[in-house]
Amino acid sequence: MLFLCALGVSSVSYSYPGVFPQSVFKNLDCGLYWFGNNDSYEKAIPGQSNSYYGSSKPTIIYIHGWQNGTSQNQNRETFNRSDSGGPDVDLAYAWRQAGYNVGILYWNQFADEGEVKDAEAKVWSQNGPQSMRWRDHNGSYHTGPGKSAGQLMFESLRDNMANYTGSRLILAGHSLGNQMAIVVAKKLKDGISAGNANSKLKPKRVALLDPFYSNGSKSYLNDQWTGAKARTYVDQLKSWGVIFEAYRSSSVSNTFLVGDENKGLLNKTAFLELKPWYFQSWQQGEKHGAAVWHYLWSFDFSVPGIKSSSDLGLSAKTSDSRVQTLMNGNQRLIHDLGAYTKSPGDDRHKYGGRL
Repeated sequence: MLFLCALGVSSVSYSYPGVFPQSVFKNLDCGLYWFGNNDSYEKAIPGQSNSYYGSSKPTIIYIHGWQNGTSQNQNRETFNRSDSGGPDVDLAYAWRQAGYNVGILYWNQFADEGEVKDAEAKVWSQNGPQSMRWRDHNGSYHTGPGKSAGQLMFESLRDNMANYTGSRLILAGHSLGNQMAIVVAKKLKDGISAGNANSKLKPKRVALLDPFYSNGSKSYLNDQWTGAKARTYVDQLKSWGVIFEAYRSSSVSNTFLVGDENKGLLNKTAFLELKPWYFQSWQQGEKHGAAVWHYLWSFDFSVPGIKSSSDLGLSAKTSDSRVQTLMNGNQRLIHDLGAYTKSPGDDRHKYGGRL
């Protein structure tokens, strides 16, 4: 078996939308991929040019969450979400048209666990319940590297963007991927402070998309909850100047027996309560995924207004200064109009109290 997370290998570009060769599931393959039109992509390799990356461009990087069963299905998340109830559009198109690099940090083979807590542990530590095992295309597990997935994703981003000169880096993490986005941002902070990471890699914004945290203390975190650890990191990152926004679209994050709603974290962010009422109440999986494509797609539309106010609401298109004002304020936003249509283009928000 090959470990392709950090080794230099020849980069290959594929033009088939969302199609990955069996080799990326047969062997361990993780880290940063850059995307072009219609889900064409090219793996980022340190020191090699990439068709879909420009070192001076603003950049958004998406990070997925739990991936149970995807290795056997040979499936990876991309920027077309029509297979999970989303719109049949390239969600990265508007970003690229605005001059952005668009990438995905893949840790899917580590996140392919039957128990979500086993995948969660790998974000933080190599010493969790299943260590760093990874899953192949046959569903078999293999011993993984002696580094956490959080460390591997940080190193992939750091090494592949060592020459970055752009003015804007956004990290957007879905579900468990919101924990990964926070961990990677913290590692970037520490790396920059230590002088071993490019200072241009300080994230401007971190978007937490229907974030998930499990209940309970974790031995690999000295008996802290992951939610509590994340709040500590977010406080440090906010003090460093990072702007946080959060979007909740389902009840997945606050299922009593599994999920920690983590209200304390959400109240530290510019927070929007989405209402994807075009799905039925029992379609929580689809609602959970809606936060991803709602956020990414919102960059293609004007910023929503707020009921009975001249203020602007929250979306990927909202200015940094406005998001920061919302983050530091004492109110959350609630989806008011546009809840029955998938397009963010007809949305309106209203103010509500903090959780």
